[in-house]
Amino acid sequence: MLPQTGAAPAMRPAAAIRPRPAAAARAGLFPWVPVLLSVGIALWFWRPALLVAWQWAALALLVAMALAFALRVHRIAGRGLIGWQAADALHLAALAVMLVGLGTGLAAFRAAQVAAPVLEWRYYGPIEGRVTEIDRSSRDRMRVTLDQVLLRDLAPDRTPAKVRLSLMDPDADLPPLGQRVMLTGHLGPPSPPAAPGSFDFRTYAWFQELGAVGYARTPIMSVALPQGGLWWLHRARLKVSAAIRDRIGGQAGAVASALMTGDRSGISEGTNEVMRASNLYHIISISGLHMGMLAGFVYSGLRLLTVAVQGAGIGLGRPLHKWAAGGALAAAAAYLWLSGGGVATERAFVMVAVMLGAILADRRAISFRSVALAGTVILILTPEAVTGAGFQMSFAATIALIISYGPWSRIAPNVPWWIRPLAMLIVSSLVAAMATSPIAAAHFNRMAQYGLLANLLAVPVMGTLVMPAGVIGAILALVGAEAPALWVMGIGTQWMLLVAEYVAGLGGAVMAVSKPPAAVIPMMEFGAVLAILCWRAKAQRSMAQTCGLASGLAMMVAAAAIWATAHRPLILIAPEGEAVGLMTDQGRAMSKPKGGSFVTSSWLQEDGDMAAQDISAARPAWQGDTRDRWAELPEGWQLWHLTGKGSGERAAEACRAKRIVVAAEKTGLKTPDCLLFDPASLRRTGAVAVDFGKDGPVWHQGDMAPLRTR
Repeated sequence: MLPQTGAAPAMRPAAAIRPRPAAAARAGLFPWVPVLLSVGIALWFWRPALLVAWQWAALALLVAMALAFALRVHRIAGRGLIGWQAADALHLAALAVMLVGLGTGLAAFRAAQVAAPVLEWRYYGPIEGRVTEIDRSSRDRMRVTLDQVLLRDLAPDRTPAKVRLSLMDPDADLPPLGQRVMLTGHLGPPSPPAAPGSFDFRTYAWFQELGAVGYARTPIMSVALPQGGLWWLHRARLKVSAAIRDRIGGQAGAVASALMTGDRSGISEGTNEVMRASNLYHIISISGLHMGMLAGFVYSGLRLLTVAVQGAGIGLGRPLHKWAAGGALAAAAAYLWLSGGGVATERAFVMVAVMLGAILADRRAISFRSVALAGTVILILTPEAVTGAGFQMSFAATIALIISYGPWSRIAPNVPWWIRPLAMLIVSSLVAAMATSPIAAAHFNRMAQYGLLANLLAVPVMGTLVMPAGVIGAILALVGAEAPALWVMGIGTQWMLLVAEYVAGLGGAVMAVSKPPAAVIPMMEFGAVLAILCWRAKAQRSMAQTCGLASGLAMMVAAAAIWATAHRPLILIAPEGEAVGLMTDQGRAMSKPKGGSFVTSSWLQEDGDMAAQDISAARPAWQGDTRDRWAELPEGWQLWHLTGKGSGERAAEACRAKRIVVAAEKTGLKTPDCLLFDPASLRRTGAVAVDFGKDGPVWHQGDMAPLRTR
């Protein structure tokens, strides 16, 4: 026995140690992790900027202090200085602050990670680079994306990491991926928002490392053959895509190719348009629907196979359902590679992998925790996804389906077995449509009136014919016997196109919706999440959770009210002064029937107006000749838009009191008598919106400056 070397430490009296209450009140809080991370990410995107050293230090200090306080607060409670209930509240509040700070840090880190030079002027000349992507633009032109770019007389540290060029020649020979090419083209910086608060392509391009966009009219010349790396895999994927298109033929083959390989370059803009009008466009983009159908088909097939094996007395007592989950996970991973690994596909794979992993870990495959885990992984890897419609709609649909599962499971036994699959399809389609329609309308300013009908007619064919035939065809292709499976797949995609054309042709198939104010989408989505997470705690709902439920519902109602009562700006001025739009009783009237087509179409779409630019320009508002246009405004003001050669000089002459003058050329006026917008001022402000208040015109410029590497 060892000798005693010192006095025993004094024992704390039992009465001084306060027992910690049961953790039931804190259970189930993991779904809040992606929510709080999203709040922090959204705060960064509210005013995006590359953080400097002191800002990084301040953010790190905030997160560290919140974490330290969260770890310390329970020790304080254990000593009896505060109650356990107060300690838990402080602990959770500190963790919430930490997660919000981490979300902001994730967005800032990701922005710094992908930082690359952005072209700041117009460039024309030789362009050399390696082909990394081939797709099709909204104008039905083929596009190539290049990396390892070389531009004439431009230093490497100022050369964009990637550029994207639309090919004006529809019959241009497309090079294979990985090949180094050269061509002559026009390049410019990514375009700013069409109006204050509109979609900012510059920020989107930043996270794609896309530093310049443009077009080329010359042929593409090969500089060097593809070398090394994994480019042979990508070329193999495109060969598979071309084989599917050629074997099935037409737009049905192009759609089938897109479903299996993610290559949408063969789909015409006309097909895209009818798919959007019928609310079937989500079928073209590989997402959770496709990944879930494929994984579900493989899992079900392997599960039936393992049941048959066990029926023969083999593998009894072994968890063969886990083997089926592992096989489905491998099939999903193969599909991820075959599809090219886009952002939406990667997000879908993460969600499917989490759910199949739950089966492997003996957990519920579909639950709020699994969805929260998938969301957390996605936000850590690609925090910019939180601002995208795809991320928001996919998680909204998934959460809505999880909520509806409980009521459906109670109703389903009372439904005849032969009609149960159809009833489940109708219920799930209706639930998903109700969850995603407000988000889609807010992002795309249009609603497909008969989208539910189109999905009811097309999605069952997608699940029972197209995706199973694709999987079987991929297996049979190993022995060259894929033709029957592709024939079945072609029938399914042709049926989807027929449904899309029929639904899109119905009267009133598409309803235009005006763009909501910036606060509506965050309020609507956070309010819904807050209400759902507080509503889940039915049995032990605390006062705080009741208040959270009420607050969430109130936020959703407030968002709807703000959207319904919002008004569009009276005047919109394009970022380069190429177009001006004036709101009238008949809708927005454009100053010109041509010019600035992308900007003007964005304005009309955000107004909830389906008119074309030439129709809009014919509305009564503007007067004057084609170069010098003017219109009357409230309180005796006038709006002038001057274009063409010499417009700067004419604008200087037209600049008088109570006039808003927009010039396509620099005026040179230092102290104008009018409210003047010329290229020099618009370069600083971007697009401008003008309204009239009590003291005359009030103008608002673009919300964000572009991100820069320096």
